[in-house]
Amino acid sequence: MPNTLLLTAEEAAVELRIGRSRMFDLIREGAIQSVKIGTSRRITRSALAAYVATLEADAEAASA
Repeated sequence: MPNTLLLTAEEAAVELRIGRSRMFDLIREGAIQSVKIGTSRRITRSALAAYVATLEADAEAASA
């Protein structure tokens, strides 16, 4: 899966080690950007990286 550009919500959830429902919540909240291809929703690896970067920034701000 490392070479895959677009991930399903389930695959993205596995990458972040969270549940499928939580992944859909994050997409719905706009915390993780996704794209639609037909009726399918996909998440880019860069969207996952951006979400993790946001988490890191929030953690640093909270500890400052």
